[in-house]
Amino acid sequence: MLFTSYSFILFLAVLFVLYYLVPRKIQWLLLLAANFVFYAFSGWDNLAFMLITILSIWLIGRHIGRLHQARDQYLAEHKADLNREQRKAYREAVKSRQLRWLLLALFINLGILAVLKYTNFVIANINTIRGWFAAGELSFVSLALPMGISFYIFQSVGYMIDVYRGKYPPEDNILRLALFVSFFPQLVQGPISRFDDLSQTLFQEHSFDGRTVTYGLQRILWGFFKKLVIADRILVGVNTIIRDPEHYTGIYVLVGMLFYAIQLYADFTGGIDITIGIAQTLGIKVKENFDRPYFSKSIAEFWRRWHITMGTWFRDYVFYPLSISRPMLKLAKKSRTRFGDAVGKRVTVYLSTLIVWFTTGLWHGASWNFIVWGLLNGVVIILSQELNPFYNWFHNRFSVRSSFFFRFFQITRTLLLMSSLRILDCYRDVGISFRQFFSIFTTWNIRELVGGQLLNIGLSVADYLVLAFGVALMILVSLRQRRGSLRDALQERPAPLRYALTIAAVIVVLVVGAYGIGYDSTQFIYNQF
Repeated sequence: MLFTSYSFILFLAVLFVLYYLVPRKIQWLLLLAANFVFYAFSGWDNLAFMLITILSIWLIGRHIGRLHQARDQYLAEHKADLNREQRKAYREAVKSRQLRWLLLALFINLGILAVLKYTNFVIANINTIRGWFAAGELSFVSLALPMGISFYIFQSVGYMIDVYRGKYPPEDNILRLALFVSFFPQLVQGPISRFDDLSQTLFQEHSFDGRTVTYGLQRILWGFFKKLVIADRILVGVNTIIRDPEHYTGIYVLVGMLFYAIQLYADFTGGIDITIGIAQTLGIKVKENFDRPYFSKSIAEFWRRWHITMGTWFRDYVFYPLSISRPMLKLAKKSRTRFGDAVGKRVTVYLSTLIVWFTTGLWHGASWNFIVWGLLNGVVIILSQELNPFYNWFHNRFSVRSSFFFRFFQITRTLLLMSSLRILDCYRDVGISFRQFFSIFTTWNIRELVGGQLLNIGLSVADYLVLAFGVALMILVSLRQRRGSLRDALQERPAPLRYALTIAAVIVVLVVGAYGIGYDSTQFIYNQF
């Protein structure tokens, strides 16, 4: 069920009515049932993998929690009998046992993800190597990737690591934990929630609140606008350009890059708006996943504001543990001894950064274009850090940091750089991606922009006018949000004006929204990850 399909809207309407009719103490159970019904539409067999995840993290999490309790009880009872070294040795022994159980949970869940998502990628690379030696090819296996598996497994792994670290006690009720793992609005494209955040409102009893529900519906409507009016409309032009790389080169590649930047933002943030809006109508608070990323002045800032929950997940559960791990600390020590402090203090940070971006790329897709995309992001961030002394000198020498034109230059530079890297996402082939990118500078066909050729990529004049209106509206809303919640501001306006604006928005989505075959929209981009 797509978020923007009629079947999903009907599903949501029925759930919404029942949610506020049933006794409040069983609302969370109704929501759990709805999660499984929603997921079953993607295939009943896919539920088996989710149930394995739920059962494994529940059993292992509870066992790790019991080891925490037994350790604290033992140390309290033997406080007078044990010296400092003995207490430390006991803690380390317990931690070692807990680590083994954590590794088992990670092996089960990340192993499922690895087998389903990366088996054929590994086979393809083995076949490439075997081809060098004229050896026979291995057969590919038929494995379907369950919807949202990357999101709910990462969310579950985060829960397991937090329990292991003692951040919070494990959840004893398996049904409550199942609700956290399977919360249906997040299964399509995130956000990747933390248990201690989502559980604050997920299990609470919720009474109907008109303002909260209104805010949620407004957020859903805004997501529909971005997805149907902008993303699915500009998708036609993007597909026309990237599916014919032999014909569309030079300036068309630049146009495709910028169109894809608009499409991806409208598609991804539109889906997140729908997710957050659905949760809000049910009284549940979900973390924001974007903070006006296209106003970023650097790549590092961009990634702090784009897909925020993914970035913080990799930071907390991969980068920090990796950078302070024993092998990294040994490497840093050897590097300081051999190459000096300047290299020693950088090597572990930069190596950890590259590993994180390698895994980030691999998470996005089982293909080399995503891996190269991830590594290039890491390289650009590292180069930016190395150039910090030059940036500081430049800003000390020239007082332009606060000027509008320099900030506009920084924002434009970041947008173009990110769009250039995303060529690897567009063409899904490393060789073609680089060839198309360099054609921007070697194929001088810029005159075709003013010769009416852009009307031959599947978009009419009316489409361009709608897109111009939609993009301008997104920019204006983003700028207005800097001064506070736009929904709060609308709520202070007279009721007739609010209703008129809402009705107008609904009409715009219904009339100018881009619909596919059977009046159904296309799949969200991040659902594939």
